[in-house]
Amino acid sequence: MSSLKQDFDELVVRIKQGRDFQHASFEPIYYLVFSPRQIIDVKRQTKPWIQMLHKQGWSVHQFSIAEHINKILKSVPTFRRNLWLKQDAAAPMDWDKTNKSLANTLIDPIKGLQSKLEQKLNELEGDDKALLLVTDLEALHPYMRIGSIESQLQGRFHVPTVFLYPGVRTGQTGLKFLGFYPEDGNYRSMHVGG
Repeated sequence: MSSLKQDFDELVVRIKQGRDFQHASFEPIYYLVFSPRQIIDVKRQTKPWIQMLHKQGWSVHQFSIAEHINKILKSVPTFRRNLWLKQDAAAPMDWDKTNKSLANTLIDPIKGLQSKLEQKLNELEGDDKALLLVTDLEALHPYMRIGSIESQLQGRFHVPTVFLYPGVRTGQTGLKFLGFYPEDGNYRSMHVGG
C-alpha cells in the first residue's frame, strides 16, 4: 500500500503533465484517493501540501465542502429552519426525512453546493497558475456524492482541480465513497492512490 506522501508526489507529477496535455476532451480533474481511516492525516497534510504547491509556482485556492455546506445551511431562511426543527422534534428518529430535506437544500440549483463550486471555477478561469483544491468531501455524507456535482459541471473545469477523496478505488474510474457507498464509475477524472 502506498503512502500519502508517495500518492501526493505522484499527483503533482500528473498535474504537471496535464498542463502540457491539451486536447479537446481533457478536463484537468484529479482525485487523491485515500482510505477513510486517513482523513485526519490528510487534514494534517493539507497545509504543507498547499505550501509545497505554492513553492512550485501554483496559486492554490482551497474550496472546503464542509465550510460551504455550513454557509448554505446557515443562510436558510429562519422560517424554513424553524420548520426543520419542529419536524425534527416531532419525529427525532426519522433521519431519512431530515437528511433528504438537508440534501434538497444543498442541491438547490441557485444557492446550492454545485453553484458555489461553479462560481469558484469561474473566478479562476484564465489563470494559468491557479489550482483548486477541494477538501472535506466527507461532509457530503449522507447527502450526496461529489460525482454527481462533477458530472453536472462537465466542461467547466478549466484549471487543475484536485479532490481529496476519502474512499476506495475500484479499477481505473470506479470509486467507493467512504469505502461503503456502492461503487460509482461515472468519474471523468484521473485517480491517484486508493
